Amino acid sequence: MGAAAGATRGGSLSHSDHAAAPLAVRMRPRTLEELVGQSSLKASGSPLHQVVEGGQSLSLLLWGPPGTGKTTIASIVSKSTDRRFVEVSAVSAGVKEVRAAIDAARAELVATGKETVLFVDEVHRFSKAQQDALLPGVENRWVTLVAATTENPFFSVISPLLSRSLLLRLESLTDDDIRGVLRSALEDERGLGGTVTISDDALDHLVRLAGGDARRSLTYLEAAAGAVPGGVSTGSTTAAEITLEAAERAVDQAAVRYDRQGDQHYDVVSAFIKSVRGSDADAALHYLARMIEAGEDPRFIARRLMILASEDIGLADSTALQTAVAAAQTVQLIGMPEAQLTLAHATIALAVAPKSNAVTNAIFAARADVAAGKIGNVPPHLRDAHYEGAKKIGHGDTYKYAHDEPFGIATQQYAPDTVADATYYQPTTHGAEASVKERWEKIRGIVRGT
Repeated sequence: MGAAAGATRGGSLSHSDHAAAPLAVRMRPRTLEELVGQSSLKASGSPLHQVVEGGQSLSLLLWGPPGTGKTTIASIVSKSTDRRFVEVSAVSAGVKEVRAAIDAARAELVATGKETVLFVDEVHRFSKAQQDALLPGVENRWVTLVAATTENPFFSVISPLLSRSLLLRLESLTDDDIRGVLRSALEDERGLGGTVTISDDALDHLVRLAGGDARRSLTYLEAAAGAVPGGVSTGSTTAAEITLEAAERAVDQAAVRYDRQGDQHYDVVSAFIKSVRGSDADAALHYLARMIEAGEDPRFIARRLMILASEDIGLADSTALQTAVAAAQTVQLIGMPEAQLTLAHATIALAVAPKSNAVTNAIFAARADVAAGKIGNVPPHLRDAHYEGAKKIGHGDTYKYAHDEPFGIATQQYAPDTVADATYYQPTTHGAEASVKERWEKIRGIVRGT
């Protein structure tokens, strides 16, 4: 059943078989043999097989797309080796929680000899300081760390942690894998136990929507089964059928409204940026909260704010870019959840700042001229005159050194002839750019001799 196990978040393993637990949790694979896909990882003699069967105390770094079995593998390692299972989510935990989990594992090991599997989900969201906090537990083997990431660990995981862990790459599940997961859940007593059937077109629909994510496919199947009258009643003599219409209706109601891999991701991010651009701090905070709650990468949010600071504010408030850059650096240093305060700080600051797109228009206009072939030669007096013979061909002959001129501004041509009269930067009167506009018009007049 492979990736179905990825559904558990923060609960103990004993909940996996509870009848009230989500279908994806109930159908979590219990052994490597039940894991769907990942044939190379499950092969006899493979490093993962040795950890599970041989009970080696070896930390694992699992890299793969959502719903491919990362949480499942952590669960299997814990169960098969009779170790405690403790989960820490990088989305919500800080250094304090990480150290507390490791200290508790160490105390348990000393008191009872029982080892602990520490599962860290989305470890790439941890800051360097948070990842550093994991090292003592890994180095001293107080815990068997199983860390999961959907991003390239060579860019998102610190080298000391990477070098002390066995890196396992998980592949996306195929449509046939997902189809097998769904059929098993329909029949297995831990799942729906034959209380419902599904039409072929409805099954194909769920497989297509799952996109290789077994956890998502089981969430959709459970919603569809619950929408069929009597479909989950164990007393039914005739199993109800999930039709395509029922599946479509149920999935529309059950689908997560903000999915980092789906259309809602782009809709919410777009609304966030447009709210900041539109100076509505309240709306911007709403969309920021939705992204944080959905587990969006805070670094992505910070990058978008840095872009906006130049694109939509520019010289109307030059401190906006400084604020956005500082926020991005802070996110890297402290990580979540504390970084949510920094992101909120930057979001409000940029939302209430005066707006100008003059910088954006300027570079786009300049690039449009270049793309249209308005290149032209560099004026001779601006060409490099440092090499022997340059003076003989007129390079630098009439160049005026700006610092020797009144106000430190020289009247001379800087642009090629083809764009000598171009006025790319046209400042607004918004915020601090009003004074920039006044100064720039005077400077332009001196430079161009007007």
